[in-house]
Amino acid sequence: MKYLVVLYDGMADYPVPALDGKTPMELAKKPLLDKLARFGKVGTVKTVAEGLKPGSDIANMSVLGYNPKDCYTGRSPLEAVSIGVDMKDTDIIFRTNLVTLSDEENYEDKTMVDYSAGDISTAEATEIIKSVQEHFGNEKFAFYSGVAYRHCLVWNNGTLDLGKMTPPHDISGKVIGEHLSDSENAKELIGMMKESYDFLMEHPVNKERMAKGERPANSIWLWGEGTKPALSNFKEKYGVDGSIISAVDLLKGIAKCAGMGSPDVEGATGYIDTNFEGKADCAVEELKTKDFVYIHIEAPDECGHRNEPENKVKAIEMIDERVLARVLPELDKYDDYKVMVLPDHPTPIVTMTHAGDAVPYLIYQKSKHSDNGIESFTENTAKEAGNYVEVGYTLMDSFIND
Repeated sequence: MKYLVVLYDGMADYPVPALDGKTPMELAKKPLLDKLARFGKVGTVKTVAEGLKPGSDIANMSVLGYNPKDCYTGRSPLEAVSIGVDMKDTDIIFRTNLVTLSDEENYEDKTMVDYSAGDISTAEATEIIKSVQEHFGNEKFAFYSGVAYRHCLVWNNGTLDLGKMTPPHDISGKVIGEHLSDSENAKELIGMMKESYDFLMEHPVNKERMAKGERPANSIWLWGEGTKPALSNFKEKYGVDGSIISAVDLLKGIAKCAGMGSPDVEGATGYIDTNFEGKADCAVEELKTKDFVYIHIEAPDECGHRNEPENKVKAIEMIDERVLARVLPELDKYDDYKVMVLPDHPTPIVTMTHAGDAVPYLIYQKSKHSDNGIESFTENTAKEAGNYVEVGYTLMDSFIND
């Protein structure tokens, strides 16, 4: 038996006025996905338990069968594992975004223009983080470069008692002042964020970006704090050897913590310009030696955060055309296989941030398919199917063992 999960990050949505009141799933042309739904089991699953924040960290851990309430220690530590940061038990790890803020004189009066600094390239961001480390790095603080706008800070002997350290994608277009922690323990961190604006505006990389009409990475933004992670081994837990294919450090970190493979795909960006074919081909190769492959595709989520409804529709369509169309024929060569498709959480266009609602899922098995009459895989058809999984982390056990 081969097992494939295709995770459309943030795909689920609410009705979008710009799409005539439809969701991207309803509007997208996705014949292969719809066929899997028609001949499989369809339902909804609560991937983010009540009381937890609806992030890709919590939600993907849940989809993979881990109870976040038992093993979640923060988002950034998982990313740090992927980057190769050697963490001590006493370290506190932060996601360090490179962001674009507006140009008001007082830092508190600035607006979050872009949580991704104009989708800055990894090469440019590496130069900026190098300068940030040179400016702030010491025995207490160390910055590490990651991918695109996503980086890490390690605080030696730090604290988690910091008040609210707000995710920047939650406040797009908003004045940042009321979203800055006023905790005394966070004072030094907020101070670094403020100070970073003054020297990053003069950074050569930003000078060049502005000269080309691109947004500058003019501030660091610290959030997602946590401690050294500990996940049980996925193969020991489920009896299958697996890999996760993703462009983002978060998923690569989860893979490494769970003892799973994490192959790199050239041209995988985490956005709509990613190498879809490369991810598909990588999955096919991994399945030759592994039982389980989890393809994580970030593009729908990024389009939700950026208020790009047409691109979100396009992302769903491109996964159908450029991932499923390459992988499914290869899977058919095996005697039997199962496919599970779902988002980790909704990223509604109208809010531009994550939501904790239950998400649609489908499970298709080659040897057990039967026509259920569902013509399109959408939020509504999944809900109407009536198969509700309240405890999200139990779905993986059902997928593998039922």
